Amino acid sequence: MKVLLINGSPKAKGCTYTALSEVAKELEKENIETEIFHVGSQPIRGCMACGGCGRNGDGKCVFNDDTVNIAIEKIKEADGLIFGSPVHYAAPSGLITSFLDRVFYAGNCFENKPGAAIVSCRRGGSTAAFDQLNKYFTISNMPVVSSQYWNMVHGNTPEEVVQDLEGMQTMRTLGRNMAWLLKCIQAGKENGVKLPEREPRQGTNFIR
Repeated sequence: MKVLLINGSPKAKGCTYTALSEVAKELEKENIETEIFHVGSQPIRGCMACGGCGRNGDGKCVFNDDTVNIAIEKIKEADGLIFGSPVHYAAPSGLITSFLDRVFYAGNCFENKPGAAIVSCRRGGSTAAFDQLNKYFTISNMPVVSSQYWNMVHGNTPEEVVQDLEGMQTMRTLGRNMAWLLKCIQAGKENGVKLPEREPRQGTNFIR
């Protein structure tokens, strides 16, 4: 089993990475492979809703000049997903917002995969950012993994994040909970528990 942890901060080894690393350590203790994937520090264009990904039928975005399609391929191979972001103006970073809009619109590889979000902030805006990230899971048939508190750490530097003892404990608990759920899903598959049956999708517009 493998969990892909996506670092949505422009800084490759900053506060968000520190929190994700704490989660990864617990997963690895449970013999679950991990990879921390950095979205990069270069601009990532937003989704244009052009529909090209659907017409192509390959589950990839038509724009191939950033890390989006690389991540989609990694997501296909992962059993669980964790998205991390710093808090910018009480929201996730612009990088990961553009990134996830395109990844979720183009990729068809999320259903039944447990997902979790973490946020890192200096002081405020964390719950609003956390709520926004969780919405990607709840529209995609993904079980959401929780912890003992909202998945957030506080600090202005990686060294300060490590001093957030409750936040770091929350990250460790999240890692153990993700490992437990993945093992439960695997045990269910091995014992004949089928995945939920999906009805044909209905789309309703409210303008008549």
